[in-house]
Amino acid sequence: GRGLNPILQHPVMAIHPPLLYLGMVGMVVPFAFAIAALLSGKLDTTWLRASRRWTLIPWTFLGFGLLLGGKWAYVELGWGGYWAWDPVENSSLMPWLVATAFLHSIMIQERKGMLKVWNVALAILTYGLCIFGTFMTRSGIISSVHAFAQSNIGPFFATFLIFSLVFSFGLLWLRLPLLKADNRLESFASRETAFLLNNWVLLGMLFAVFWGTVFPLVSEAFTGEQITVGAPFFNQVNIPIGLVLLLLTGAGPLFAWRRTSNESLRKNFTTPVTAGLIFVGILFAFGLRDLYALLSFGLCAFVTIALGTEFHHGTRARMRSTSENYPVALYRLCAKSRRRYGGYLTHLALVLLFVGFTGKAFTQEFEFVLEKGASRQVGDYQLSFESLAFAEASNHSTTAAALGLHRDGEFLGTLLPERRYYPAFDQGTTEVSIYSTLREDFYVILVGSAADRSAKFKVYINPLINFVWLGSIVFVLGALWAMWPTPRDRRLARVDRESTIGLLVLRKRPHHA
Repeated sequence: GRGLNPILQHPVMAIHPPLLYLGMVGMVVPFAFAIAALLSGKLDTTWLRASRRWTLIPWTFLGFGLLLGGKWAYVELGWGGYWAWDPVENSSLMPWLVATAFLHSIMIQERKGMLKVWNVALAILTYGLCIFGTFMTRSGIISSVHAFAQSNIGPFFATFLIFSLVFSFGLLWLRLPLLKADNRLESFASRETAFLLNNWVLLGMLFAVFWGTVFPLVSEAFTGEQITVGAPFFNQVNIPIGLVLLLLTGAGPLFAWRRTSNESLRKNFTTPVTAGLIFVGILFAFGLRDLYALLSFGLCAFVTIALGTEFHHGTRARMRSTSENYPVALYRLCAKSRRRYGGYLTHLALVLLFVGFTGKAFTQEFEFVLEKGASRQVGDYQLSFESLAFAEASNHSTTAAALGLHRDGEFLGTLLPERRYYPAFDQGTTEVSIYSTLREDFYVILVGSAADRSAKFKVYINPLINFVWLGSIVFVLGALWAMWPTPRDRRLARVDRESTIGLLVLRKRPHHA
């Protein structure tokens, strides 16, 4: 054969597809637990405890796979971005959003006996969206730059999806009498309310992504022409939704279960809110006027301080009850409540991601032609075109430019953007070159060249983008910490296994007259 598609010849592609696969396939486990609970009528919290870790594992795979996919798109596709709201990207994001809602709402059922129907429905919907995403990717009914393998099995996936949803929700409807809530919401100012709002926001984002993704099919059905919805629609709808989600990420832990007194509200919210307002004021004083950027950075400060106070207050309380110093008390606090503090780490990851997302609003783009030996000012940088080289490899030819990068008279390094041509595919690719700091990326693309005399370049200066990749690492660390079992988790798992085995033994025991 011709070998692997050129744009897939990247180390990340050895990890990214398996992670998405494990995430999508893994969601069948909580779905199976939910269906088993419905079939058996055993709808207590046993199936939830089993489902939590088996949801957290594929949720982590899927989330990290999405972030790695963004990294691949950033360094390989040569357009300066990492997320384009492509149908294949969306097909993996949608089940992740619902699984995120499920991981939060099951805590309400475990503590309060509420949202029983809701949780089963979320488990079913998560699995259904995994099948739907596979159907979209493999059927080719919607065009995508990420669709590398299409087949004629789309109708089989569609049939299976319809059957699964009809059967599952039909079974849920039959079991409604067994799924009555044990308690009701007692106060709006409670953690239950914050989690419920979190669920609605996540499902609102899901609906926006789903509608934008399937709109070409809807338009074709009614007009005979596919009308594609682009990134502006998704950004316009999801940016405000995302900011509300970010707010709830910080506010949720500040509420108590059942109800929060006015005094506790004042005490818990004063410091984080003040920090957020001060940060917004500082940014405004330095000339930032973009409303969404001000809100995003202010909320990032609010959430960071809110999470920091949770860690600090818990550590101080442990120090008062033990003789441990601060670092030891902090570690043992987090080790004792892995689920809680691992979750807080993933919330911190969301803050870092939003810092990176917000930086995208300040991207600078330049496109120009340089003669060999010439220089040009690009933003705060000085770019010098030093040389142009041509080479032949076993399966492609390469044109590479050497560019010297300076800032304030200091030499920062040599950038080597390339263009490659693969004859077997009759396809050209771009190999970008990036000078990266925590502050920003200087991202260079070689657009084309005229012999060895001049070349056309495109440059993106992407502020704060490395916070996205830093947030990806913190996300994985937080998820791993949350899923790692504590001694109590192991005891509960052993009890669940023993009760299940005992039930099976009783069912198999012969009855004597």
